[in-house]
Amino acid sequence: MSALVKTLIKNLHLRETVALSIPLVLTQIGHIITGMVDNIFLGRLGKTEQAAGILSNNLYVILLVFSIGMSYVLTPAVTDAHVNQNEKEKAALFKNSLFINMIVAVLLFIVLYFSSPLLGYMQQPEDVVHLAIPFFDVLIFSIIPIALFFVCKQYTEGLSNTKAAMYISVVGNILNIILNYLLIYGKWGLPEMGYMGSCWATFISRVVMGLSFLVYVFNHSSVNSFAKYYGEVKLNALHFWTLLKSGLASALQFTFEVAAFAIAGLLAGVFGKEEIDAHGIALSLAAFTYMFASGIGSATTIRVGNYYAMNDLPNLKLAIKMSYKAVIVTMGFMAAVFVCFNLFLPTIFSSDKEIILIASRLLLFAALFQLFDGTQVVAIGALRGLEDYRYPTYIAFIGYWIISLPLCYVFAFPLGYGVYGVWLALSLGLGFVAIALTIRIRNLIRLKTILG
Repeated sequence: MSALVKTLIKNLHLRETVALSIPLVLTQIGHIITGMVDNIFLGRLGKTEQAAGILSNNLYVILLVFSIGMSYVLTPAVTDAHVNQNEKEKAALFKNSLFINMIVAVLLFIVLYFSSPLLGYMQQPEDVVHLAIPFFDVLIFSIIPIALFFVCKQYTEGLSNTKAAMYISVVGNILNIILNYLLIYGKWGLPEMGYMGSCWATFISRVVMGLSFLVYVFNHSSVNSFAKYYGEVKLNALHFWTLLKSGLASALQFTFEVAAFAIAGLLAGVFGKEEIDAHGIALSLAAFTYMFASGIGSATTIRVGNYYAMNDLPNLKLAIKMSYKAVIVTMGFMAAVFVCFNLFLPTIFSSDKEIILIASRLLLFAALFQLFDGTQVVAIGALRGLEDYRYPTYIAFIGYWIISLPLCYVFAFPLGYGVYGVWLALSLGLGFVAIALTIRIRNLIRLKTILG
């Protein structure tokens, strides 16, 4: 094959990855913007209200991402059935996944319902905890509609339809912004709820997103080819246990990472409400840029899953390589933005000088781990496309719970670096995970090459 042909093929892979990633990135940004909008509105009310929202989310998000992770295994399974034009298989996968994820979401809601008293035992400022508990008690209701949204999202992505989730996310976020304003300040005849209006706005917008996506999946001609078989297929042990087993591994992998960041937020709260707010602001911005990488990672899952189903190893390897290239360029740019605008970006969320100063310094640490964060999420996306869930879970556990969290404590307290030590430790854990996952991909591809 000539050098020109190879270059053209690589460019085609890169263009396809970027084209598939754009709607996914916009969808992922839509989810993080919900929290950012809440954070901005709460910051306008005061640093205590803002800290209460951040503290509530730190506990809530640990189980939320477990629920989201459960749904991610649906995409490669649906991709395989779609490539083989097996509509009954797609219907069975959707029905079983929907059942599993709704049951898991309800169980997680029950756990969360009885968890709010834990906020009082986390050595956080007393006035923050007082406001956080009722906020948390409303926020947790949204876990069920979010689970519904993600089952539909992962199903449509398995069909390479990435625009539906994007449009629904955009509508949901516009609704959330409007409701935040109306409910917090009591506009258009609605009650003035203060900071509690923010959590109700989030819940209502997520209910709309989940239900509207379910209606779309069953009624839109681009994705509903399975619908005529939906009543015919049954919940069955084969699909149920396969999706549950893989889903639990995927959910744990997500949870190990996010829980580590949530616990880091609780450690930051030990130093005061300014540190809680600064940590939350920096983390919101880092999570925003992470969504660009996450979108590329989801596109990688779809493309790798397609080539894996067709047993096309050369194109599979090229798809992974181009995804790495796309994410390195993207996250390198994000790192530069954090370095250049670290003093300005926190002012979007707060006018408190001390909070802005701490957050601006934390953004320099966020810049440090942008490439690690990007490469690890693309690696996870590739491994998900290869239907490899167990080893990434082990790697995540080691990186975040064996490396990051112990170092968070050591750097923050014995060494006296405070909240900055927490972020340094998180960067080291991310670096380990990114390298270990990349090695896992290389070993898997080498093995598949040998086995033919």
